[in-house]
Amino acid sequence: MNAATTPTSQATSGSQAHATQQNQPSVSTPDVGEKLEQFDRESRTREFSSPVTHWVFIAFAVLVSLYHMYIAYFGAPPALLHRSLHVGAILMLCFALYPAHKKASRQRIAPYDLVLIVASASTFGYIWLNYRDILDRIVSPNTTDVVFGALLVVLVIEASRRVTGWALPILSLVFLAFALFGQHGPLRFRHRGYEVDDILDFLYLTNEGIFSTAVAVAASYIFLFVLFGAVLQKSGLGQFFNDIALALAGRSRGGPAKVAVISSGFLGSINGSAIANVVTTGAFTIPLMKKVGFKPYFAGGVEASASVGGQILPPIMGASAFIMAETLGMQYTEVAIAALIPAVLYYIGVIMQVHFRAVKDGLSGISSENLPAVKEVLKERGHLLVPLVILVYMLFFSGQTILFSALLTILATIAIAQLRGNTRMSVKDIIYALADGAKTSVAVSIACACVGIIVGVVTLTGFGVKLANAIVILGEGSLLLSLVLTMIACIILGMGLPSIPAYIITSTMAAPALAELGVEALVAHLFVFYFGLFANITPPVALAGFAAAGLAGDDPMKTSVQAMRLAIAGYFIPFMFVYNPGLLLQDVTWASGALVVGTAIVGVCMLSAAVEGYARTRLPLVVRVLVGIGGLALLLPGLLSDAVGVGILVIGLAQQLLAKRSESESKTTEKSAR
Repeated sequence: MNAATTPTSQATSGSQAHATQQNQPSVSTPDVGEKLEQFDRESRTREFSSPVTHWVFIAFAVLVSLYHMYIAYFGAPPALLHRSLHVGAILMLCFALYPAHKKASRQRIAPYDLVLIVASASTFGYIWLNYRDILDRIVSPNTTDVVFGALLVVLVIEASRRVTGWALPILSLVFLAFALFGQHGPLRFRHRGYEVDDILDFLYLTNEGIFSTAVAVAASYIFLFVLFGAVLQKSGLGQFFNDIALALAGRSRGGPAKVAVISSGFLGSINGSAIANVVTTGAFTIPLMKKVGFKPYFAGGVEASASVGGQILPPIMGASAFIMAETLGMQYTEVAIAALIPAVLYYIGVIMQVHFRAVKDGLSGISSENLPAVKEVLKERGHLLVPLVILVYMLFFSGQTILFSALLTILATIAIAQLRGNTRMSVKDIIYALADGAKTSVAVSIACACVGIIVGVVTLTGFGVKLANAIVILGEGSLLLSLVLTMIACIILGMGLPSIPAYIITSTMAAPALAELGVEALVAHLFVFYFGLFANITPPVALAGFAAAGLAGDDPMKTSVQAMRLAIAGYFIPFMFVYNPGLLLQDVTWASGALVVGTAIVGVCMLSAAVEGYARTRLPLVVRVLVGIGGLALLLPGLLSDAVGVGILVIGLAQQLLAKRSESESKTTEKSAR
């Protein structure tokens, strides 16, 4: 889910205009569109010069959105028909929207793209016209089946190259090569060998290849929630999040950085793209952070870590929660509830580091007269929170399906936005919101289709089981060592990939290794999800960190390392919930759950203080190390580790109290001497 194709520059300019109206601090923001295109391939789309082409494209995009809204209420056709239609329509949008290369026209659709659009339509047209015959010969494909299967594979890989870059297509080609020649590979990973016809039949005409679970979720839940996000953006929710965050946290020490954390968390959960979130919210927050005195690399690190964290934050989690629930055969609500406490702990860790850095550097917040009042912000746009409340109610308490809940929330958003003039949507706004939803869904749907090639090969050849066994053997039966190896594998697999395909790949290939060691499925999937996601801020390929550095005007590697430091809790929390499933609220009583959460919050705060080397005053190196150990101890399960953590906490507080008193006495003596 990427907000790249929504009018982000308009949102940014709207924020600046609002800042002027409300006497907020005026800051110059970089060219959002330019920065977004530089770091996020998903935003490099055409703007048609021909009005006819423009409106034909808009009409088709709206039609795609209306189809998905229709099936949310009336139900979808059989799986193969529905998924093939979704992929084919998305491919058509992709080849119209994304140029083949940098020098290709950004105003006109090239003739070869028209050929690809027709070819894309033929891939689902063939299935719809021959559906009954295909079912009759499902294990014995004819020549035409194979030709159309090969065509779809080529189209999906080319579309993925245009949208996501080379990483995912290359990985798909590697797995296709493995399917063709893996019988000659290393003994541990060798398979029995498959003919080209068998491979293409499996990828094209079954629900295990390109039209796998990933596409099923993209064609249902993800599409509708992308559409929901597009409607919210049109109504001005992004500006509301910025304004309410400023009103709530702007005046505190290091206020703009806390604003960045809060607003990026909210938006990141909805839009699902760390890079797009960095650029759209960072264009406003990074200059503000620099203005109050934060170093550029720190400001960029704050925005990158906060934007990445949005995708672990319920209720939407950038739509990954829906894929996880579908993959595990669980209720969506179970996944969202389990993910809540780790996500809150992550954001507490980031905010506490921001606070300690602000105090250490003697930074202040924004003066009250330059901030909007909470009352005024709520009066102007507070009604936009109602759709989110409706969504939470529908998902968690109504008993309705996720699809119906999403559809009702979309319609409710349009209706509620009409309540005030500054959020009211005209018919043209609604049309563009529907078109934006379809356009924005292209990136994630294409990625899911391309991942389907990888998942299909893994399923066909049994590669996932073989890889899991290899990790367990390398880990020598040690859960901790296997977790470390899995973490490294997930970060490598997630490099350069959007969060959803990164999760699908890591859950397919790495999560089974943890299951082999007795880790519960949900715990294992959340573990790999975290580290596949954190590849966005982990050098050497830290795309979110690089995007933030571009906005901040500082060194990309330095900014990415700072983002890692701010996200330090996120690198430890997955290990902790493997050993302490109580952090996921699994099989705990209210009392034990409260104890687990309480000690974890204190532990994260201690870890943040240790990383910054500061609490009430500077922490000596020995105390800093001790406080870090104490923080980790409080994250671990068991009364003994809690006792160790509390003991170290008392020592740390005593040291800080004495150091602060000594510092105050020194200042008093200096004043007296003057």
